[in-house]
Amino acid sequence: MQLLNLLILLPQEAAAEGSPINMLVDRFNEGGGYMWPILVVLILGMAIAFERIITLNRADINTRKFLVNVKRALDEGGVAAAEEVCAKTRGPVASVFQAGLLRHDEGIDAVEKAVISYGSIEMNFLERGLVWLALAISLAPMFGFLGTVIGMVEAFDAIETAGDISPSLVAGGIKVALLTTVFGLIVAIILQVFYNYAVSKIDRIVVEMEEASIELIDSLILMNAGRPVLQEDKAAAGGNQG
Repeated sequence: MQLLNLLILLPQEAAAEGSPINMLVDRFNEGGGYMWPILVVLILGMAIAFERIITLNRADINTRKFLVNVKRALDEGGVAAAEEVCAKTRGPVASVFQAGLLRHDEGIDAVEKAVISYGSIEMNFLERGLVWLALAISLAPMFGFLGTVIGMVEAFDAIETAGDISPSLVAGGIKVALLTTVFGLIVAIILQVFYNYAVSKIDRIVVEMEEASIELIDSLILMNAGRPVLQEDKAAAGGNQG
C-alpha cells in the first residue's frame, strides 16, 4: 500500500512548483524564441539516433556462429546450402556472403570482387543518416550562440534606450542570452554521445564483415580443392590453442 501511495504521489511531486521539470520549462521560456530551433534539432537528432541504433542492433549478429553454419552448409550441401543459410540470416555479413556465393561459378576472383563491392554498399547503408546527426550536433550550439549574440544586442539596445547602465537590466539580459548557449551545448553533448556509439558500432560490424569475408574466400578455396571446410577450421583453431 505504501508503494502504491508513493507511485501516486510521484507525478504530483514532478508537477509541483520548483520541480526539475518546471525549472527546465521556466529556463526554456526565459531563453526566448531561439530555444525552439534548438528543441527541434534535439527532437530530429534523437529520432535519427534511435533509428540508427535500432538498425545497427538488428544488423549485429553472432558472426562466429554464422561462419560455422555457413562452413557446415558448404561441407554438407555445397554452395546452394550456404546460400540458403545466408538468405535466412539478417545483417550485412550475411548479405555480403550471399553476394559472394552467387558469383562462385565465375571463380574466386569474381567472388572477391563481389564481396568488396557489396561490402562497400553495406557500409554505406550502415552509415546512412549519420551525416544528418552530425549536422544536428553542429547546428545546436550554433543556434545557441546566435541566440546569445542577438540577446546581447537586445540588452545593449535596452541600455541605449534607458540611457543608463542598470545592473539588473544588464544582468537579466545577459542571463537570458546565455541560456540559449547552455541549451545548445547540452543538446550537442547528448547527440554526440549517440553519434559516437553509432560510429563505434559501425566500426565493429565492418571489421567483423572484413574478417568473415576473408574466411569465406578461404573456405571456398578449400571446398574447390575437395577438402572439408569446417574440419579444417577446427584443426587450425586447435593448433593455435596449442
